[in-house]
Amino acid sequence: MSDWTLYSLADAIRTRRISPTEAVRECLQNIERSKLNAFVAVNAERALDAAKRLGEELDRGQVRGPLHGVPLAYKDLFFIEGMPASCGTSVPDYFVAERTATAVDRLEQAGAITIGKLNMTELAMSPFGDNARFGDCRNPWSFKHCAGGSSSGSAAAIAGGLVTAALGSDTGGSIRQPAAYCGVVGLKPTYGRVSKAGAMPLSWSLDNIGPLGRMVRDVALLLNHIAGQDLDDRSTSAIPADDYLAGLEGSITGVRIGIPQNYFWDGLEPDLRTSVIDAAQSLGQLGCVLSDIELPDPKAINSISSLLTRSEGTAAHGAFAQKNPDVLAPAINERLKLGYQVSAYDYLQAQRLRGQLTRDFVRDVFSKVDMIITPVAPGVAPRLQDMTAGEIERVLERMGHLTLMTRPVNGLGLPAISVPCGFSVAGLPYAFQLIAKPFDEATLLRVAHRYEQSHDWWRRRPAT
Repeated sequence: MSDWTLYSLADAIRTRRISPTEAVRECLQNIERSKLNAFVAVNAERALDAAKRLGEELDRGQVRGPLHGVPLAYKDLFFIEGMPASCGTSVPDYFVAERTATAVDRLEQAGAITIGKLNMTELAMSPFGDNARFGDCRNPWSFKHCAGGSSSGSAAAIAGGLVTAALGSDTGGSIRQPAAYCGVVGLKPTYGRVSKAGAMPLSWSLDNIGPLGRMVRDVALLLNHIAGQDLDDRSTSAIPADDYLAGLEGSITGVRIGIPQNYFWDGLEPDLRTSVIDAAQSLGQLGCVLSDIELPDPKAINSISSLLTRSEGTAAHGAFAQKNPDVLAPAINERLKLGYQVSAYDYLQAQRLRGQLTRDFVRDVFSKVDMIITPVAPGVAPRLQDMTAGEIERVLERMGHLTLMTRPVNGLGLPAISVPCGFSVAGLPYAFQLIAKPFDEATLLRVAHRYEQSHDWWRRRPAT
């Protein structure tokens, strides 16, 4: 399984070089042997039954879609009929929805097989990959370092060869950061591009559902099926989705990429800075037009995003925490307590100011460039023990520090993608982030794809 990408595996199944049952069985064997702790629930019987049924359909010449017979896995905040949704907590059925999440259902309608649920930090409220209930998710490149969060299992399972692609959620960087730490591709779509129906909320005005994969092509393939309006989620946009897969091979000549001169480079590890700048230069050589750009200060939108997450997160989960005070980790409980300190006045003013800052940012930045390139995090994946040790106040500070470069994008509602761009001396992945104007995922994916095709970072596999 570690040799396949989602796209190549789907093609192999469609052309009968491998059967759905063979693919599922190999996934199950790899999951059972794995020490990554990426999965929290596996439904082997259900997956094998689906594989058999889909294989028989292929024998009759029936193909449900491009994902026919491909095993996928989902972060444990998606509701899937017949499976628990603990959302990283010790309560097996904490989150209950009326039906399978829209994004999962759309993938299953395209022929995908649900093989299990993936580890995540409790209530999606930590960027470390730690979990007191199921155990910490391990980074496939180094077990001592963070897998990232909160979609830790989604990124680790792909990097570790357990599945070829997965879904996660992103409220302040929870897709892009674990993707960066684990050396895979992760996309946070434009707010409203993908339905959140059937997924546990953390911050309904900032949450995004998005795909992770080994390659950009894999992410585009998943986005093709999950993007689009959903009447069960009123925040989804009526703007038609593109064919993201078909658009990958288009030209990127003349695409304007801005290199911010402020905010994103503060406190950055020097070698990571070099790697991201080298990635920008590579895009320039591929035909993009590079320019330095001064951004409206992202600190304000970062602060607003933090306030909204505190308030909305507590509204969503505060009652659960009060009823079950010993269930959650101390740092998660503390984060939820902070939400009670946000007044209605501050919350409404934050939403009002957010709208103005977003309009200003889109107007000022995207009139000059088509996208910007930044780091995803201040450095490579840090040691997990270093992040979780000490007083709760210090732990919360570290949480905020690791999301400084991703959280503003959520506040602005923009699409962004994390792409591998090298490795540290210690063998940990580097990544850069491309951020585009609203609903321009097609250009974002095309540029990321061209960079990926000109390098071989995606071919490397962790020894674990």
